[in-house]
Amino acid sequence: MSPIQIYIVEDNNTMRLGISESLRREGYSVSDFESGPDALALFKKNPAHIVITDLKMEPIDGIELLKSIKSLSPETEVLLISAFGTVDTAVEAMQEGAVDFLTKPFSPDELRIRIKKIVEKINQKETIELLTAEKQILQDQYDYQYEEIIGNSQVMQKLFSLIDRISNQESTILIEGESGTGKELVARAIHKKSNRANKPFIKINCGALNENLLESELFGHEKGAFTGAIRQKRGRFELANNGTLFLDEIGDISQNMQVKLLRAIQEKEFERVGGENTIKVDVRIISATNRNLTQLVAEGQFREDLFYRLSVIPIKLPSLRERKEDIPLLVNYFMNKFLQSKPLLKRYISDEGLNLFKEYSWPGNIRELENVIERLIVISPDQEIKLQLIAQQLGETSNYPPHRTHANLDEALFKFEKNLIVHALEEAEGVKNQAAKILGIRTSTLYYKMEKYGLLK
Repeated sequence: MSPIQIYIVEDNNTMRLGISESLRREGYSVSDFESGPDALALFKKNPAHIVITDLKMEPIDGIELLKSIKSLSPETEVLLISAFGTVDTAVEAMQEGAVDFLTKPFSPDELRIRIKKIVEKINQKETIELLTAEKQILQDQYDYQYEEIIGNSQVMQKLFSLIDRISNQESTILIEGESGTGKELVARAIHKKSNRANKPFIKINCGALNENLLESELFGHEKGAFTGAIRQKRGRFELANNGTLFLDEIGDISQNMQVKLLRAIQEKEFERVGGENTIKVDVRIISATNRNLTQLVAEGQFREDLFYRLSVIPIKLPSLRERKEDIPLLVNYFMNKFLQSKPLLKRYISDEGLNLFKEYSWPGNIRELENVIERLIVISPDQEIKLQLIAQQLGETSNYPPHRTHANLDEALFKFEKNLIVHALEEAEGVKNQAAKILGIRTSTLYYKMEKYGLLK
């Protein structure tokens, strides 16, 4: 645990010095201030774990100081002290985020007991955060099953062969592919088949963080490096030491971060934010993007030297529409996956339903397929998931992501229903009552729809 730093804000010199001396004897790092503004000036540069503040002060009182501290560093614990303590005041302090309220006069022993409880709370929180992070790292190492990459198509067999050949190499890898094609699964597969398999697999979504947060997440930060940095934090490069670091959405990072990342990858060293010590690591880099990095390089948005450093071994993942022969395998896999947790629920998809899945373009790829399968299992009123229900759901996802107009939805449903009827008629060799059975509708309904879609000759 990092050393506990305590700020004392008290305009009574005797009281302030007494509290400071008492806590220093307990081994805490203590700084004391005569006014709130003086304390805030240093707090903005170097936040403390605990702030002890008097209630009645000028030019700002303890409640105002409490609010300012919590806005700057929500993790800092604030203990209010006052000779004018009332229940209402204590309640207000607690509502604003104070950890405790102590009424003057109080003995040194009582203060030490209160501070000890606050320190135990801080240490417990740090322990939980550390254990949670370690647990996630262990989960990331061992929860992957290679079988999650499903496919018998020729393009997938080539991918599996490539993974086998490159896993034990140390070269950087760039995985390119549309959203939902399984880029993280491929990165995990490479890691699990490599010599680093029993070391950490650490991932980070570069596109989900702004530049400052991304730098802190990648390289870590020192205590006091910025507002809210009340303790040292290791970054993903350190956590991935001797293992694999997966940089997802690499095409979204800023030019400034590209420079810092290039240096870390080339030199295998970096400094934490706010730090001076150079940290060396042994990390294999696997990156992924759904953007065209070659085009970004040509447009000057992505550094050419970083691109070549990241893409020593490029992997291009196929979209689902490029390997439609794998769709029945994927449907079966996801059906079994979701039904395992619902043993009393029986669901199946007919061959006609699978054919409809194979005709769909799947703009959201495997992720969209998985979501549609789960939705169909839940909303289907029958054991057999009907063709009409599948068509309706695919129509609703035809403009993935789902920002669509009513007119677009009607058009999509029109096309799907017409295609269903055409394929049913082809399968039934033009026999109307047989086509109606395939579609699960009455023959009279089929004639009506054929007339609607101009299919009657």
